[in-house]
Amino acid sequence: MGDVFSIFVLSLLAMFNPTLLAAVTVMMLLPDPKRLITGYLLGAYLASIGIGMAIVFTLHGNSSGVETSKRTLSPVEDLAFGVVLGIVGWALLTGRVKQAKESRKRRHEEKHGPKEEKESLPERLLGRGSMRISFAIGALLSLPGASYFIALDKIAKLDWPVPTTALAVVVFCLIQQTFLEVPLVGFHLAPEWTQGAVVRFREWIAKNAARAAGWVALTLGVLMIIRGTAYLIFG
Repeated sequence: MGDVFSIFVLSLLAMFNPTLLAAVTVMMLLPDPKRLITGYLLGAYLASIGIGMAIVFTLHGNSSGVETSKRTLSPVEDLAFGVVLGIVGWALLTGRVKQAKESRKRRHEEKHGPKEEKESLPERLLGRGSMRISFAIGALLSLPGASYFIALDKIAKLDWPVPTTALAVVVFCLIQQTFLEVPLVGFHLAPEWTQGAVVRFREWIAKNAARAAGWVALTLGVLMIIRGTAYLIFG
């Protein structure tokens, strides 16, 4: 159950993807957000689930011959990843990340003057309003991050039957895309309320994204350290 819970927490951490949040924000401001989100979500599913299946079943197929080393490496991996996530969470919660960004910005402005804010390439492409383009961007920008890889490794090591393993990958990817799925369902069921809720959420996330991600990372890090330590002590 410990591995299943840590995989779930990793899926929550994967939700706080800055690129995803930026893309959702841009699509919400365009004339037909429902169409764009649908395209982006389909592309994201194709990339994340497809890559996830390939990675998990490659690891799953090679896991039977390395059971002894797996028992040794698992707690070490938990401790290492736990420490890294704890540091990331601490940096986000204490504002160190924000301070570092502001410091780099000041140094850049001192040398080169104020930096002109420009739209990113995905923002310019999404602005065209094409579902095909949003599908392609969703596939390209849904490449896996650290939490995705850690979760896939844990899923493979559970040695579940093939259908269960595949379902775990799909569920992880579904949770990872929650910030796309919830608005899309809302646009179908209650479009006006959803539009207002999205605006309010965007304002909240602009102020609290770093703290929310920090708490998720710190909590996951502590849980992984506890689990790794317990595994080393009690076997």
